[in-house]
Amino acid sequence: MNRPTERAFSRRQWSRRWAVWRRALAGLVVVGLVGAAGWLVFLSDVLAVETVEVEGERALTAERITAVAEVPIGEPLARTDLDQIAARIERIREVHHADVGRSWPHTVVVTVTERAPVAVVERDGVYRLVDAEGVQFRVVKGRQKGLPTIVAGGERAAEEAAKVVAVLPEDVARRVTRLDATTMDSITLRLTGGREVVWGSAEESERKAEVLAVLVERKGKVLDVSVPSAPTVSLG
Repeated sequence: MNRPTERAFSRRQWSRRWAVWRRALAGLVVVGLVGAAGWLVFLSDVLAVETVEVEGERALTAERITAVAEVPIGEPLARTDLDQIAARIERIREVHHADVGRSWPHTVVVTVTERAPVAVVERDGVYRLVDAEGVQFRVVKGRQKGLPTIVAGGERAAEEAAKVVAVLPEDVARRVTRLDATTMDSITLRLTGGREVVWGSAEESERKAEVLAVLVERKGKVLDVSVPSAPTVSLG
């Protein structure tokens, strides 16, 4: 092999070796960067939790929500268990749902949806707000303006009555002043003007609400929608 050929061969060999070394070096750099990033995010306190922001609160206070949330201040934000925080917050009776997220570099953001009252349950002289799911979530001082009062013979009856209120059209719901629920199968609505609605059980409530929206515009003191396929109106 002549000298020019040897030099060309050596250059090719060197190029191939350098390509291999370059790939290996690049791989080491990538591994190093990934490792450093992993340490920075998951193990160090550089991106640790420092603050908690609360959004969506109305009747509740941010201080109460933060106290119940027990967000681990100082823990790496990436390792913070958001589901556990949300579960703790949702144990608050007034909270319907909680969303918990990260806001880099140092903040846990809590967004709560509070329960919306549809009525007030009166039992043994105690008044409690109740939502559309029948959950009683806050004691209040008495009847509340704009909300009907439910007088029930038991917890289940009160729950079913609240679900009835929740399905009523808004213009009909405004006329309801009280619901008597002796049992879950015997619910009666008291309307403004001394009118009453025999509702029966909470079964077929959506259909009953549709029928009542029509009957309520007719004259009559007693409106019976307990059998929605055969409603009646009487003078009482």
